[in-house]
Amino acid sequence: MNQDLILKIQEWLIQKGADFAIDLLVFFLILLIGKFVISGICSVTRKMLENSKRVSEILCTFTVNIVNKILWIVLIMLALPRLGVDIGPLIAGLGVGGFIIGFAFQETLGNLASGLMLLLNQPFNKGDYVEAGGVAGVVQDLNIMATTLTSPDNKKIVVPNKAIWGSSITNYSALETRRVDLGMGISYSADINQAKQVALDVIAKEELILEDPAPMVEVVEMADSSVNFVVRPWCKTADYWTVYFNINHALKEALDSAGIEIPFPQMDIHYPKE
Repeated sequence: MNQDLILKIQEWLIQKGADFAIDLLVFFLILLIGKFVISGICSVTRKMLENSKRVSEILCTFTVNIVNKILWIVLIMLALPRLGVDIGPLIAGLGVGGFIIGFAFQETLGNLASGLMLLLNQPFNKGDYVEAGGVAGVVQDLNIMATTLTSPDNKKIVVPNKAIWGSSITNYSALETRRVDLGMGISYSADINQAKQVALDVIAKEELILEDPAPMVEVVEMADSSVNFVVRPWCKTADYWTVYFNINHALKEALDSAGIEIPFPQMDIHYPKE
């Protein structure tokens, strides 16, 4: 049996070995040349998209990747006939196969469609801090299936595109300025006008706070144990957390220096006289 197989292989090599070697060489030459052509087309495509102000970095990368994959599919289909592979039945079977695949991968196709909608509408770009799909983080990548975020504590989060597109998207980095919302509580015995001026003085000393829109300091609530203020300065989006921490720190020191009490929750209990 083994001897017959060896003889058949030898006969095939004698009769068709040379032609097959040539076809195999041509096949790899087509792939090699096609690789450089595809690389050139993708490079030109990327430069065209980067020069357009309407295309985000994520959309640019996604488009180049899709172009690259499509061109490789076309190249392989052009090269396979050199090895005697008939791609006609393969193309003809794509219709029925596509229906079966579509039915079996409904969730996958949903993520694909959602990814395309995200790319077309561009609700965020790479590097933006967003809240979507029940998670929050900095956008690192968007492909046809999922969006990759990095959480503030440096965790990698991969969210299916369908979950993001099917929920509200909050982009904290989209606009140049942002309001910083802070709270401040003082005791009922303190002078509210003095406390308000202390907060305004603190805001005036912070260089990162914008003059327009003007900051606001107002009484918002008469709580159980304190009179509560809202302190709302504006800053550039990139300076948000710096301003947030600086003002909180400075407010505590300024209120202490002014002798204004910051109360803690307390309850007065009155016992009836016997």
